[in-house]
This record gives sequence, C-alpha cells and structure tokens, in this order.
Amino acid sequence: MNDLHDPPDGSRRRLIQQWGAILWPSFVAASLASGVFFAFVDPLRLRDISFPQHEISRELGYTLGFFMFWGVTAAASTITWYLLRPIPSDDDDLPLG
Repeated sequence: MNDLHDPPDGSRRRLIQQWGAILWPSFVAASLASGVFFAFVDPLRLRDISFPQHEISRELGYTLGFFMFWGVTAAASTITWYLLRPIPSDDDDLPLG
C-alpha cells in the first residue's frame, strides 16, 4: 500500500514538477493581471456592457476574471513548456546542409 509519506517515483515526480512549473507562474501572473485589470475596470460596468441580461455580482465578476486570466496564462505557460522540450537525438531526422 502506498503511504502518503513515501516519495513519489521518478515519472510521477517529473509530472508534478511540470504541472507546478506551469500552474504556479500562471497563478502569479493571473493574480497580477487581475489586480491591474480590475483596478481600472469595474466588473458591474463590464457586465452591463457585455451581458446585461445576466445577474452577475461584483465578486463573481472578479472570480470569473481571475480564472479567465489564469486559463490564458496557463495556456501560455503550457505552450512555452512544449516549445522548450528537448529534441530527441535521432540522427536520421537531422536536415542535411
């Protein structure tokens, strides 16, 4: 049986580190983006402009905005992680020249 105090194996640890490297910076960036954005934009005024038929509270507007920023910054971090992966060392696929 797996104990909670057992260290994770190599592949699981690598996966946790990758998710942490994606989610933590995107969380910090989303926090900063939300703070700057909502310093200038009131969620109720934004609701009146975009979705006047829906009853959205100010707190729900802040929450939705934060998760929107977090999703966008997590996508950007994921794309960065994908582009920075090491290239497999297969000599047959190298271009000539």
